[in-house]
Amino acid sequence: MAERTARRLTRRSLLAIGAVGSLTALAACAGATTPFVSPGCTATVNGSSDLRDLEQAGNVAIIVGEALRRGLPPRAATIAIVTALQESKLYNLDYGDADSVGLFQQRPSQGWGTEDQIMNPWYSAGKFYEALVKVDGWQTDTINDVAQKVQRSNFPHAYAQHEDVGRIWASALCGFDPAGVTSVDNKNATGNPEVLREFVVRVWGGAIPIAINPDGLSFTVGSATTAWSVALLCMCLGSQAGLVGLRVGDMTWANSTSQRATWAGQNAVDPTVVTATCRTA
Repeated sequence: MAERTARRLTRRSLLAIGAVGSLTALAACAGATTPFVSPGCTATVNGSSDLRDLEQAGNVAIIVGEALRRGLPPRAATIAIVTALQESKLYNLDYGDADSVGLFQQRPSQGWGTEDQIMNPWYSAGKFYEALVKVDGWQTDTINDVAQKVQRSNFPHAYAQHEDVGRIWASALCGFDPAGVTSVDNKNATGNPEVLREFVVRVWGGAIPIAINPDGLSFTVGSATTAWSVALLCMCLGSQAGLVGLRVGDMTWANSTSQRATWAGQNAVDPTVVTATCRTA
């Protein structure tokens, strides 16, 4: 109990001091001679952007990945992201109100699973979707109201404030916005392409053939939408895999530790191959 309490206090301190929200939160740095570029992933859709740190980006990838694995539409992913933003700010918390834990602050005492199960983001996202699809009208009712029917929160109108951000991430990571995510990663982690391979296999099974390259992986895809979904989800997990580059058709991205590197090239031809390059020793 003492150890868990210490972890909770540490997490609360980190959230209070260093949690990254939207890009507007960085505006105060604009006047600095050498602006600090916060590590993390930025999604941009129709001119609107949102920045999440590397931990949040990894969790939002799992939330979207689980929706894709279940064959659910982007709206389901949007509702799940909105809910996790409100409940945990996309952090996998080991504390909460009463016995609530995890991305969605699900409660073991309310039948969501054991604490260990709920602390697994794949499990908790899956349980959320199981409950979501049982809600009458979840595909058409307002996102806030649908989320509330799943969560039964004491703050029934709080989900609405996150709807725009949820749509940005769901649209980009489901592959509908080519080059819709960029990243800054200064952790310099050892290359581990297995992280990306396991993720893609978990989401798409054997539907996407994967070739192992000396410095990464190549994914053969059936559509441009799938290509961009694979690439941008891999980018969100890139810090764990030591990702340093991506190619989608004729477009390329290379990681920078100091600036938000944009995608280069033209999105002129529907891509059939996504290549992920990881750091080598």
